[in-house]
Amino acid sequence: MRGEPSCPKCGGRVRAPGLFADTWQCDVHGTVHPVQPVIPPSVEALGVVVHRTQVPVWMPWPLPIGWLFTGVASAGDDRSGGRATAVACSGPGPLGGMGEMILVAEELGVGLGARYAGIDGPDPGPYMNVEKPPQAKVLAAGRPTPLWHVSGAPGDRAVFAGEALGMWFWAVVWPEQSGLLMYDELVLTDLRDAGAELDLVPCGALSPRLLEP
Repeated sequence: MRGEPSCPKCGGRVRAPGLFADTWQCDVHGTVHPVQPVIPPSVEALGVVVHRTQVPVWMPWPLPIGWLFTGVASAGDDRSGGRATAVACSGPGPLGGMGEMILVAEELGVGLGARYAGIDGPDPGPYMNVEKPPQAKVLAAGRPTPLWHVSGAPGDRAVFAGEALGMWFWAVVWPEQSGLLMYDELVLTDLRDAGAELDLVPCGALSPRLLEP
């Protein structure tokens, strides 16, 4: 994903609007909201995404003990603003070893969350059994937010999804057993509302998962 905009659904190259189309185009997926190049994690990088996005930028806040912010990606362009955001964090897993988490907020049909989840997208609905009680719950911007397990994902990760602030919300956690984090009723903040606290976010090295899920 680094260097030039890419397709949120497959990571492939996209063509900028031009004479024949006024939208970004992927050869495989047609019209898409392009994923902007991922840059190393910093408070400044986070601020750029926060200020241009049209959707929430979710982060556990406070972060779990020992966890760091490890990158942010967004889909959209300067004209339409951000239509999807993905925030990566990493730290000690609940059963030992390192855990990684990517939290995605996106509009219907963007497909970035499904890409990180490793499933055919663009949306999680077909992979969620909402007839059953939710398997997890987070507090998102002060609202209890139920999450359902997303089936069909690769065995190396745990995937949960639901709806928060009118957008799809995905939580993708590696390795699969680190999904236990989602049963602790994480408190999530929309960083668009964080104000000066944004300067306090501890930054680590860029998560390779953001580039290649």
